[in-house]
Amino acid sequence: MKHSHQVLLLDRAGFAALAAGGLLTAAVLSISRGPSSASAYQPAAGNDSIQLIATIRDFKARELTGGHGDFQREPASGFGHYIGQVADTLDADGLPKFASQGYKVNTQWTDASGRPIIKPRSYISARPGDQPGSAATSTGGSIQNEGLFRQWFRDIPGMNKRTEKPLTFIFNPSTNQYVFDDTTDPNYKTLGGFFPINGELYGNYSSTGKNYHFTAMLETTFRHQAGAGHTFTFRGDDDVWVFVDGKLVIDLGGVHGAISQTIELDRLNWLANGQIYSLKFFFAERHTSRSNFRIETTLNLQDATRRPAIKGWEEVEPKNEEAGS
Repeated sequence: MKHSHQVLLLDRAGFAALAAGGLLTAAVLSISRGPSSASAYQPAAGNDSIQLIATIRDFKARELTGGHGDFQREPASGFGHYIGQVADTLDADGLPKFASQGYKVNTQWTDASGRPIIKPRSYISARPGDQPGSAATSTGGSIQNEGLFRQWFRDIPGMNKRTEKPLTFIFNPSTNQYVFDDTTDPNYKTLGGFFPINGELYGNYSSTGKNYHFTAMLETTFRHQAGAGHTFTFRGDDDVWVFVDGKLVIDLGGVHGAISQTIELDRLNWLANGQIYSLKFFFAERHTSRSNFRIETTLNLQDATRRPAIKGWEEVEPKNEEAGS
């Protein structure tokens, strides 16, 4: 494909074609590097819902032929929340980078409202009322090694299979939040949890009737509004890492029950008002017998069904065909 002078307008069908052709990542990354010009991209405003596309990779449990060593394995220090498994910045491919086998958390760090937050970082501002947590000082074997971890969010023939699934976030005007919750979403609430690939790819696990052992990625962007009090919260299991502009802001590693963390965007002291930044979300469902998944955010994230036109793999403002513009 020649990229220098062509403009590709992406509707839903075009977006699906990009995904099928392996160009989805390139397209997403081209609009996710930030900050960028405030006029380059205008996210939809006042939507009742936002649809984001999740990249799902299915794995087999470790005891099966061709299984992955990190799936259906109890950590050496036992089930629980682990931190420090990934580095504070993404690698050259824009993916989480292995840092350690993880440090088991005894108590989470919290803010003045009692909400769990990430362990303090130099790039995340502290606030009055923040309370310290604690974690083990030696690693606990939540992840086996760097080589196995590199396979989680990459296509590895013979080790994983990939597909894409839409997730619809519904706006709640009473809380000013967009929410995806597997317990209320019409596609998931009858499944007993977050199981996006039941009966697909490698199929369901043993006698559970559900397809455990998968990872999921979401890539989106938002325009920063300094002082607006925007938040992003995840509650669920198992591993979850959220990166804003390539920096770790939520760290919920490990094989555990449903737990949560919140990031207040105004704590991110390098973000500039009015600029566009990437938000990357990485999830792993590694062990039976639950899969919980809830995201709530006040951010007006980029709607995957309203993707910009691409000119030379750079972002340009999309036309609203339905509005006749």
